[in-house]
Amino acid sequence: MNVKQRTIKSEIIISGVGLHTGKPVTMTLKPASEHHWYKFRRVDLENQPTVLVDADNVSDTSRGTTISQNGASVSTIEHLMAALVGLQIDNVLIDIDGPEVPIMDGSSAPFVKAIEQTGYVDQGADRDYYEIPHNIHHTEPDRKVEMVAMPLDGYRFTCMIDFNSPVLGSQHASISNIDEFSKDIASSRTFCFLHELEMLLQNNLIKGGDLNNAIVVVDREVSKDELRHLATLFNREDIDVAKEGILDNIELRHQNEPARHKLLDMIGDLALVGRPIKGHIMAARPGHAANVAFAKKIKAQIRKEKGRRYVKIYDPNMPPLYDTVQIMNILPHRQPFLMIDKILELTKTHVVGLKNVTMNEDLFLGHFPGAPVFPGVLQIEAMAQTGGVLVLSTVPDPENYLTLFLKIENARFKAQVNPGDTIIFRCDLLEPIRRGIAQMKGVGMVGDKIVVEAELMAQIVKVKESQAS
Repeated sequence: MNVKQRTIKSEIIISGVGLHTGKPVTMTLKPASEHHWYKFRRVDLENQPTVLVDADNVSDTSRGTTISQNGASVSTIEHLMAALVGLQIDNVLIDIDGPEVPIMDGSSAPFVKAIEQTGYVDQGADRDYYEIPHNIHHTEPDRKVEMVAMPLDGYRFTCMIDFNSPVLGSQHASISNIDEFSKDIASSRTFCFLHELEMLLQNNLIKGGDLNNAIVVVDREVSKDELRHLATLFNREDIDVAKEGILDNIELRHQNEPARHKLLDMIGDLALVGRPIKGHIMAARPGHAANVAFAKKIKAQIRKEKGRRYVKIYDPNMPPLYDTVQIMNILPHRQPFLMIDKILELTKTHVVGLKNVTMNEDLFLGHFPGAPVFPGVLQIEAMAQTGGVLVLSTVPDPENYLTLFLKIENARFKAQVNPGDTIIFRCDLLEPIRRGIAQMKGVGMVGDKIVVEAELMAQIVKVKESQAS
């Protein structure tokens, strides 16, 4: 049984302050439709621009992950993203009235708690997993960063950190199933070293910082005067260094809490891939910049596969789903402009059609009769008619509708098509049909060779009663 996509049951309001801006911010998480993924909407800005959680929209990784689109930005998104991924929520719209997600306690736990209290609902569409097909590597030798995604029918994460610090040492954290996130990872808070805290304070960069939302690792000798100064800055009576080598403002929730938080960050940052992942991720010394670079590598692999997934060899002699007469019951085209002879496959998301190119066609009287070539424009028309069968199959009475093509993009002609060739066209929906608008990727093949490809946009239009009669 296929796993279904999920959204939240009802709106969730979460308020807090931004770690770096120090400004109060309110988020409203809202249920979203299938295939929506995660989007922020800056309701405090004119026209309320949206920002899609996508690796291509990352604009900064210096102090967390920031995404920008349509003239708007949202920063420090990783803890909220980790909560959504960890709870296997697929589609959420996040209204936010400021530029930064609230830091809360520095972990994902407050977000997880709010979502679990509200609950989720399953949707009709299957979850669109990306299954890692082979090892995908990312390395940064100067930072000693190593990452690899490996095939696995599940979700496993292993993370190692080593800051060459006598306090932290080398730490590991892992989960063997995404269901473990809520209990074992979500509560792990962000951390920084004392020298980093001092630099941030000097540059006025953590206006919303509080010693309750971060673990501060003390990596050098600290005088009593310095500790008193820190206590004053954070409105505390006193601060000391605990035996674990951290400021004694908080107690560790896990012995390896820093490693668990790095794993949390990575889960959140890999939401930038744009789809839930199936695979085993192993990372050594990850950080936001490396996480984003890794997400971009995985996205690049997905793009490659999108181009390749249409390259399937079909038998032109297989029994057709629709023959020419049946196609004419769906499409309004007639000879000499009916370009499709058979429909071989038809699902809710793709269609496969066949065109036999013969010397008997009238067009060859004028199109290079001495060296006949099937025109590229008619290859696109045949592809469009194939896609038209897919689009019209979504209405109960296709004979009363037309498909009007609105746009053709990225058309490429890769090889000649000659009389005697059989072109097999495959059209796949790029996204669900909405308001009668369909966007498709089309590929035409002769044998195992791609001869034409294009992206098509079409609209379903009802025939006027006078025309239908």
